Amino acid sequence: MAVVTGSMAADYARDGVVLVKGLFAGWVEELRAGVERNMADPSPQLMATLKPGEAGKFFDDYCNWQRIPEFERAIRGSGVADVAAALMGSERVQLFHDHVLVKEPGTNKPTPWHTDGPYYFVEGRQTVSFWVPLDPVKEASLRCVAGSHLWPKDVLPTRWMAETNFYPGDHDYMPVPDPDAEGMRVLEWEMEPGDAVAFHYRTLHGTRGNTTTARRRAFSLRLVGDDARYVERPGPTSPPFPGHGMVAGQRLREDWFPYLN
Repeated sequence: MAVVTGSMAADYARDGVVLVKGLFAGWVEELRAGVERNMADPSPQLMATLKPGEAGKFFDDYCNWQRIPEFERAIRGSGVADVAAALMGSERVQLFHDHVLVKEPGTNKPTPWHTDGPYYFVEGRQTVSFWVPLDPVKEASLRCVAGSHLWPKDVLPTRWMAETNFYPGDHDYMPVPDPDAEGMRVLEWEMEPGDAVAFHYRTLHGTRGNTTTARRRAFSLRLVGDDARYVERPGPTSPPFPGHGMVAGQRLREDWFPYLN
């Protein structure tokens, strides 16, 4: 069972990201089985991520925990809710959604720099995502910009395929930076299967392409805490969750987004 120390919680508050060794170490085979089930039967949410002619294959699907039993067992049995509560400083932890990302060998395209928060219909200080590789990773690990969750403005959300703004019209976002060119402090780790990078919804992050000869399977889990509330966006969000019926300022409805503790 992974334990959050005081220094880990302080690092998370300062940097918006921290490594949690072995968080899902006992659930790797279960999650691998779930990923195989997911890839054999994708949801309608399956996203296209590569343009015609771009090398490789990138499987990108989400919101499947209710129909992939391996995912639900790992979420409820791993102790991730206790880790999330300690990192966020929250009494309660709600499940927002899951996300599977599989980069096959030779998928050279990086995942662009972005923050998740502006795509979601939830806002709050107490948020956390867990990115869990199911294969050893070095070159294709997650990269996060330390302290970016404290920036005064959200980073512009874009559509990666079309390379256009995600929402119509003009909104008060900051341009997507180039952390390497701008000398920002980028944190990344070599990771074993079942390790987890925990990061805030407003933390700028991306991944390198998978130039290795091995596939890189990753399971991601998005959770929220006590102060998270539904917020209206300028257009349909990702994930969209049609028909949710919530209004601005409400907590996420418990029947769709259950408490885990």
